[in-house]
Amino acid sequence: MTTSHRILGAIAATGAAALVLSGCVAKSDVATGATFDVSSTDSACTVSGTTAESGTLTFEVTNDSGQVSEFYLLADDGLRIVGEVENIAPSASRTLTVVAQPGDYFTLCKPGMIGEGVGKSAFTVTGERVTVDGPDAEQKQQAVDLYAAFVKDQVGQLVPAVEDLVAAYEAGDDDTARSLFPLTRAFYERIEPVAEALGDLDPRIDYREVDAVAEGLDWTGFHRIEKDLWVPAQDALNADGETPAWQDWAPSTTEERADFGDLLLADVQELYDYVHSDDFTETLDDQGIGGISNGAIALLDEVATGKISGEEDWWSGTDLYDFAANVEGSKMAFSLVQDFAEAQGGEGAALVSEIESGYAALEQSLAAHGSLTDGFVGYSELTDADKREFTDLINALAEPLSQLTGTVLD
Repeated sequence: MTTSHRILGAIAATGAAALVLSGCVAKSDVATGATFDVSSTDSACTVSGTTAESGTLTFEVTNDSGQVSEFYLLADDGLRIVGEVENIAPSASRTLTVVAQPGDYFTLCKPGMIGEGVGKSAFTVTGERVTVDGPDAEQKQQAVDLYAAFVKDQVGQLVPAVEDLVAAYEAGDDDTARSLFPLTRAFYERIEPVAEALGDLDPRIDYREVDAVAEGLDWTGFHRIEKDLWVPAQDALNADGETPAWQDWAPSTTEERADFGDLLLADVQELYDYVHSDDFTETLDDQGIGGISNGAIALLDEVATGKISGEEDWWSGTDLYDFAANVEGSKMAFSLVQDFAEAQGGEGAALVSEIESGYAALEQSLAAHGSLTDGFVGYSELTDADKREFTDLINALAEPLSQLTGTVLD
């Protein structure tokens, strides 16, 4: 066995705990299960079956609506995300591959990628609990353990960073808070799918105003603070391009700042407690390396659905910081499973090479506009050509990356 230098390099770049994953992996013994066809329309989410035996399940999702859509496999509480595929354009198809343990689940589509979604239906997985008994089982568990260490490290850095941000915000030291805002968010953006899997925690921490209003939620978290720190002009519009920025909003009072700051601290602490709990460990173990590769895909989807358009950090224009952190988190997750993809032979090796080239091209394009260390230009400074280049590079990477989970679980 040899140590994967790619993984150690990824850890050094992101500050994760110093664990080692062995390479030279073999093929998994996890049984391949059923394949389901999914049709997402404006009013329905039709799945070709409602039951399956435990193992590797594949959902071939076709977007038959007129809007960009998403498909979810939810846990039995209807909140936790077991697997998802986002950013499915009208008439396009995407594949979700997951390792499903016995239990009760729900399927759901979300046309327009906002609101509660449509067609929520029960889905049952029967049979025995999935175990991996092949010669690569130990290496796969090490990959899962390493990803857990990475997540814990990022959240461990997020907590004090949020404390500093909130302290400056509550004290009215806006210059300091503005300087801390994008760097603090980077820790969260690298591991965002973990929080998204916890139901309403990500909305409390990271929802934009237009999303919170659309879903009838109290608007709190990073972006509530952001709007206070970058107060919009009186005639400005929200990220939807329609709603006046000052409609049902005014700069927070000192007392309101204290409330919003304390809420963000509490929500980040809840995230910290979760990633240090047995529930987190068991969830990662259940998902296995498929969960890690799906995380790499989800983080790139985060870039495609918010950062490219400049809608994420609408008031601060710090979207490129989020963009870079999403890419770092995605690449870190990919690095933990790429050896397993390469072990599948020539096609797996070719896929890994294509993905590596995609990340390299995207990172090179980002570097032309700054870095997380030295700072990025504001989003408004990007030209239309810059945005088109980013879009093309993300699309070029997303296509082979979408095949990763199916490859590592072969």
